[in-house]
Amino acid sequence: MWASVLGCTVLVLFTVLTTGKAEVYIVRVEGEPIISYKGGVDGFEATAVESDEKIDTTSETVISYAGHLENKHDMLLGRLFEHGTYQKLYSYRHLINGFAVHISPEQAEVLRRSPDVKSVERDWKVRRLTTHTPQFLGLPTGVWPTGGGFDRAGEDIVIGFVDSGIFPHHPSFATYNTDPYGPLPKYRGKCELDSDTKMNFCNGKIIGAQHFAKAAIAAGSFNPAIDFASPLDGDGHGSHTAAIAAGNNGIPVRMHGHEFGKASGMAPRARIAVYKALYRIFGGFVADVVAAIDQAVYDGVDILSLSVGPNSPSANTKITYLNPFDATLLSAVKAGVFVAQAAGNGGPFPKTLVSYSPWIASVAAAIDDRRYKNHLTLGNGKILAGLGLSPATHPNQTYTLVAANDVLMDSSVMRFNPSDCQRPELLNKNLVQGNILLCGYSFNFVVGTASIKKVSETVRSLGAIGFVLAVENVSPGTKFDPVPVGIPGILITDVSKSMDLIQYYNISTPRDWTGRVKSFKAIGSIGDGLMPILHKSAPQVALFSARGPNIRDFSFQDADLLKPDILAPGSLIWAAWSPNGTDEANYVGEGFAMISGTSMAAPHIAGIAALIKQKHPHWSPAAIKSALMTTSTTIDRAGRPLQAQQYSEAEAMKFVAATPFDYGSGHVNPRAALDPGLIFDAGYEDYLGFLCTTPGIDAHEIKNYTNSPCNYTMGQPSNLNSPSITVAHLVGTRTVTRTVTNVAEEETYVLSTRMAPAIAIEASPQAMTLRPGASRKFSVSLTVRSVTGTYSFGEILMKGSRGHKVRIPVIAMGYQR
Repeated sequence: MWASVLGCTVLVLFTVLTTGKAEVYIVRVEGEPIISYKGGVDGFEATAVESDEKIDTTSETVISYAGHLENKHDMLLGRLFEHGTYQKLYSYRHLINGFAVHISPEQAEVLRRSPDVKSVERDWKVRRLTTHTPQFLGLPTGVWPTGGGFDRAGEDIVIGFVDSGIFPHHPSFATYNTDPYGPLPKYRGKCELDSDTKMNFCNGKIIGAQHFAKAAIAAGSFNPAIDFASPLDGDGHGSHTAAIAAGNNGIPVRMHGHEFGKASGMAPRARIAVYKALYRIFGGFVADVVAAIDQAVYDGVDILSLSVGPNSPSANTKITYLNPFDATLLSAVKAGVFVAQAAGNGGPFPKTLVSYSPWIASVAAAIDDRRYKNHLTLGNGKILAGLGLSPATHPNQTYTLVAANDVLMDSSVMRFNPSDCQRPELLNKNLVQGNILLCGYSFNFVVGTASIKKVSETVRSLGAIGFVLAVENVSPGTKFDPVPVGIPGILITDVSKSMDLIQYYNISTPRDWTGRVKSFKAIGSIGDGLMPILHKSAPQVALFSARGPNIRDFSFQDADLLKPDILAPGSLIWAAWSPNGTDEANYVGEGFAMISGTSMAAPHIAGIAALIKQKHPHWSPAAIKSALMTTSTTIDRAGRPLQAQQYSEAEAMKFVAATPFDYGSGHVNPRAALDPGLIFDAGYEDYLGFLCTTPGIDAHEIKNYTNSPCNYTMGQPSNLNSPSITVAHLVGTRTVTRTVTNVAEEETYVLSTRMAPAIAIEASPQAMTLRPGASRKFSVSLTVRSVTGTYSFGEILMKGSRGHKVRIPVIAMGYQR
């Protein structure tokens, strides 16, 4: 009886026992979750859904079976342990069958030995993967008009955000200048009230708001004073990502008296459902994140935006696709939810992805066409380039330069590292006032204990005209972003230019025999850095964006599956910020922030997916993903192949030709994605077949995670009907198949292929005509011509007689027989 009622993956948290320290564990138990239960338990009818079908949570059948599962979880714990020696945190019932519990290692071992338990995994941490872009992507002119304009773009589509919460009073989420948001019966989520202020987080635009912190609390990581036991964003990250995907249109971005433009989400009329499971200092725990995803799907979201990834692999499985996180997302996709996940920020090094599975849209980050540059003009005529989102000093006027170390109150303050200009009380106001203060960019700025915002506050309090931050040495991977400040300021990032500045200052500054400055003679002026420069070289793959190839296990064996899937803007993105937010020291207390990360790229795709879902409400998650991928571009604005930021041998940054391991299928093209012509569709059974065909995965392990037997295989995992083809280990010739479905009018497509010389490629048939709704198979043969020890890249292009262009990347590495 037990074997038929319990099942799935559960996060468990340890409660103090008499021996080992309690921790959180995720426990999966025997039995089907709601989404896949087909009957068999006396008194409970089937609740399973077909692929891409939402759970009917109002059904008495579903409610009854959900209660049954939770009772079984409680009975199992009560049977094994004394009351008070454990704390159950969550019951997972909808997408997986299991629970999260706080117990000792000894109790965890007892659970592992129970015949009713499939697996017990110690909880582990996740982390955040941290606006001009609507115009850059062509949304106002090319996409929004097709959906009724910006005031209808995303209408009645619910995007769920598993992130750090939201600041509900931000104008990006306000409803006072929009048409009223009516009720949306398909969404059944709730709105928590702030326990202290009784503030309601929902307003129609924000349609749901909940927080998940039981695992964090049990682990001792949660601090209610700064983490907030409510959906309130104590970090800034969650408000930022929600605004990128679904923030209101035309919100002025004002800071320090300057308007940097108008911000808008990709789908400004879409609804926002908040599932807070990330926190400012420690990130989050898988147990809380899985509970948030489980609840979001149960509530009826259409899209999930995940700017989160695991800190490390799961301890219980070596297979990247099989862990509580990805297994839950597989069930979410089965329920018809499109999932966009940040690919990770471990670039530019290979195999740094944290998003692996074919049912997820893994999003890489691009630099768009804006660059913020500034310059410092010295008295000797040299002009030094730098970064500085700041106003200029007075035109046609120069100012005296004074170095922080030369204007100290006394020598005793040297122990406080005064050169980084964080503490105005260390510096002599009489010597600084009216001048430009020179500061050093120390390691404190890299680790976040110093900030450019604090430099500007120091300068303002001392009455200086402006500041210069000079980088004198740089560590590999240091990323310099422009920071908006209200006074003239510039960051000199090139070490050689900083040396030019220091040399000029020293030559121009006479000193006595003790080294004390006799008079300050160096002069300079700071340019205007407030206006962006638009570059045709955009988009480019950002240095930090995680790279492929994808891996199928944590022995880093290459997978027959391309990741990332797609590229979207993720560098220097303006969006809403929480005044409580502390994730970025330079934006503490501000209403907007300009930050970078694949965290920013994923909500771009989530918002664009909402626009596609609005136009094509019955499309599956795979169809939406296909439309995004097959219509993407590998060409920049100047008509050249995409480039990627990379390290040179000297560890400086350079640009190299980008590959699908950098950008997936290419950079998103929203207008084309609304009308892709053909789609490569796939569903839950296809993903099971992919898992069952992947080498190294045990069928028993697949059943443990999916509650499904391996009744279907596809010969090779490369036969999964995805809009890309990857063969990581090609010997001789391999033929893969794909099926396309016509989602437009009748059209004839001509197939052409292109591949690097080491691999021969052939597609058959070379042409095909499809009626509306019709599907056709085609095959692609890949043959090793020469063994190079590197991957070869190519593509299949399908040109339609009505103008559609469908492109899929092809990747293969040849080996000798």
